Formats: sequence, C-alpha cells, structure tokens
Amino acid sequence: MITVLIVDDQAMVREGFAALLSAQSDIVVLGDAANGADGVAAVRRLDPDVVLMDVRMVLILTTFDLDDYVFGALRAGASGFVLKDAPAADLVHAVRVVAAGDALLAPSVTRRLIADYATRGRPDRRTTAALGELTPRETDVLRLIAHGQSNQEIAGKLVLAEQTVKTHVSRVLAKLALRDRAQAVVFAYESGLVTPGE
Repeated sequence: MITVLIVDDQAMVREGFAALLSAQSDIVVLGDAANGADGVAAVRRLDPDVVLMDVRMVLILTTFDLDDYVFGALRAGASGFVLKDAPAADLVHAVRVVAAGDALLAPSVTRRLIADYATRGRPDRRTTAALGELTPRETDVLRLIAHGQSNQEIAGKLVLAEQTVKTHVSRVLAKLALRDRAQAVVFAYESGLVTPGE
C-alpha cells in the first residue's frame, strides 16, 4: 500500500484529494494538514510514502507552470510537479510514480526547466567535477535519467537487467549525494552532461 499525507491550506482541496486517492485500492491517505508546519509534524508522526503538497515537498501540486518554487523545491528534494488543472488520473498516476522512487514533472514544467537551463550558459564547475566520480556506465544511466527514461527503458537501451539499472541508479544518487531522480535530472543539466535540445 502507498501511504499519503495531504498538505494544503484549503480544507475543500484536502478533502477532495483525500476522497480521490482513498478510492484507489493501493493508496491509503494517512491524514492531512493545513500548513507547512503542521505538515512537517505530521510527516514525522505518520511517516508517509508520499507527501502531496501545494508547494515545496515531495509531490507538488501547483497552479504555476514554473516559478521560483520549482528550482528550490527540486534542489530540496521534491520528486514531482503536477499542475492543479491536470486530470484526476494524472494525480493518481503521479502518486504511484513518486512512491516507486521515480520522478514526475508535468510536460510544461519540463519544457520551461529546459528553456531555463538553455539560457544559463556554462555548466556549474562543482557539478562538472563531481561527474568524475561516476563510472562510464553510471554516466550513461544518469544521462538517460535526465532524458526521462524509466529503469525499464534504460535497461532496454543499455541491454541490462532492470535490477542492474536500479543498482546503477542507487550508486549515482549516492556518489553525487542526490536524494532522488528529480535531483539527478537537475544535476545532469547543471553539470552540462545533458543539454537542452539533445
């Protein structure tokens, strides 16, 4: 079962999301909170798999396609962004993807992230140097993660077992001190490993 905590300042929104997610056979809503401070306390108390929050947490629902929250939230460890006008099925899918350890970004968010990185110019030297810690195969895996490939897709492309890909992903995250795949995507662009339009 996937356990979820919902954090939003509007009670009706919390109740609506709770009803939608509770209707799924594999999702249990552990509770909700009306603000960030209560949300943090609830996370410590309930230890959910996924936190669904309006801004700045694991799976982020936002009314903005992209703003300053996106970059800060990704660096802080957010695993996904779903726009509030997305269909209900997209929200359920996003919860499952994030709970599985993958990242999920709304296509419009991805486009704007790429556009932003395209205007930044030279890669960050610290992140470029950190790439030297990776083996050639780990670098290939990171590149494919940054292109939005799932473990299964990476396994097919590199002709590896999916479990081997999972091991490579874990090593990449550990070596680069990254929390999850979303941070790996940011790192890949910041280091210049992947460039927009590739």
